[in-house]
Amino acid sequence: MKPLKFDDQGLIPAIIQNAATGKVLMLGYMNEEAFARTQEEGVVWFYSRSRSRLWKKGESSGNVLEVVTISEDCDADALLILASPAGPTCHTGAESCFETVGEPSRIGTGVSKLVSVIDGRFNERPEGSYTTYLFNKGLDKILKKVGEEAAEVIIASKNENRPELVGELTDLLFHSLVLMREKGVAVSEVLEELTRRER
Repeated sequence: MKPLKFDDQGLIPAIIQNAATGKVLMLGYMNEEAFARTQEEGVVWFYSRSRSRLWKKGESSGNVLEVVTISEDCDADALLILASPAGPTCHTGAESCFETVGEPSRIGTGVSKLVSVIDGRFNERPEGSYTTYLFNKGLDKILKKVGEEAAEVIIASKNENRPELVGELTDLLFHSLVLMREKGVAVSEVLEELTRRER
């Protein structure tokens, strides 16, 4: 990164964006110590101007912001942090501190919700859930399902059956997300890799 330009109060604004959905979550301010701790610990720290102290986002609620990437703007006087939120970001309980203007990305929102459900099944293992069944059976069963769904996508494509293809692609996406959770791969990592390849 370029050397950062902190203002006269020793602060720099930091925009927090959901790495999985692209939604802007909040704006906060960092001093040098907050920035250093954010880099060292991998979760977002700010400097509170009203309380004149450092604070870790989620220190009381548990809704921390796990850092995916940090970048500076062209003048190095503002930060953009892509993060994975552990829960609602706003103190009101809303997902974001900003009111959504227009319709949010349906695919981003849909995948985010599905990931949350899969995470819940992985952690809680409720009985009667197909996702719980997959996690309980383990990696080999999940890999088998991914392979089966990939083959069915190919067959549906060759058969020129659009509704069947949409259904099989949906199944493949779901089982791929289950595999990602089993192996500890975050959606944000895949999106980051896509961005890297785009460059």
